[in-house]
Amino acid sequence: MNADIFLIGSGQTRFAEWWDKSISDLLQEAAYEALEHSPCKPSEIDMVIVANMIAERTNGQAHLGAIASALFPHNPPALRVESACASGAVALHTACGMLESGRAKNILVIGVEKMTDVPVSEVSAALMGAADSEKDAPSGLTFPGIFGLIAQRYMYEHGLTREQLNTVSAVHHRNALSNPFAQFRMEIPAEKISQSPNVAEPLCMLDCSPISDGAAACILSTTHESDMKIVASQLASDAVSLTDRKSITSFSATKTAMEKALEEADTDRKNISHMEIHDCFSIAALINVEDLGFAEPGKGIELYEQTESVPSINASGGLKACGHPVAATGIKQVTDVSKQLRASGNRWGLAQNFGGACASCGIHILEHTPVS
Repeated sequence: MNADIFLIGSGQTRFAEWWDKSISDLLQEAAYEALEHSPCKPSEIDMVIVANMIAERTNGQAHLGAIASALFPHNPPALRVESACASGAVALHTACGMLESGRAKNILVIGVEKMTDVPVSEVSAALMGAADSEKDAPSGLTFPGIFGLIAQRYMYEHGLTREQLNTVSAVHHRNALSNPFAQFRMEIPAEKISQSPNVAEPLCMLDCSPISDGAAACILSTTHESDMKIVASQLASDAVSLTDRKSITSFSATKTAMEKALEEADTDRKNISHMEIHDCFSIAALINVEDLGFAEPGKGIELYEQTESVPSINASGGLKACGHPVAATGIKQVTDVSKQLRASGNRWGLAQNFGGACASCGIHILEHTPVS
């Protein structure tokens, strides 16, 4: 990083089905909570960046940057960013670039999505905007279908069984029990995962992250210091359609972003003690831990079969149990990692947020330096 970028405040709504709240309500709630827990005065916010993917279709609302700016009497400049489910990570990356350049000193970053106000079919169609409209959508694929194909191929290549895959969602649900912001705070026995309704062979309903409403916000600063810094912010991309990939059981964007992030942070993966990864589907979690370099190809399941995984994985419950209001996820991951580092006293944590079938990937590394 070309500047010290401190995480000085964060806020989050519970991820849930918020029938009585609008997208503006959720945005405002998270923003105000971040300000309340920050040393930064509202008048010091000199930029607002909003992450959102599908509000035009689910809420009839675009121009969310200006809506967020209007929360402040001085109307700081604002913008909205979109990169499918990686929108949160891209918003954070944009904020880091603005802070490094000196164009801003204190930036409020918000991710928000209100997905439950329209039928599931409409949400599914909107989310397919993250796929290739010419190569994928005409075949009738949705994202459960895309990741079903990935899971089938992974099982063929590596011998993963359906019973082993059950472990992933079971672990994430168990982790969510201690997260007051999680959409599903309930333990689900592993054998119940594959007994849930089939969605896209071999994936079942409980392999899939839910449709969620929610918002997450944080304040990044180069003027106010804290015990938490973002020391790496990296993006990488890949072909959108699986038909253009050399492999569909490994995501090159994650590998590229991870190597760049470790170099930027001047650390090694062995130092990472906490990570929040993008488990939009259970199979994605296994591929992610392998592509991040914490397991050999085909061996990701071993991290989930251990009683204690080092580093800890999705202690928040991940997308599966915490919920997945898509553009809020990347920001929520970073703030969750900061909470985990403070609770453990450890130094390094990582957040991995991707869009589509990892056609875009953002990785952020946090460094915790306790104040003596």
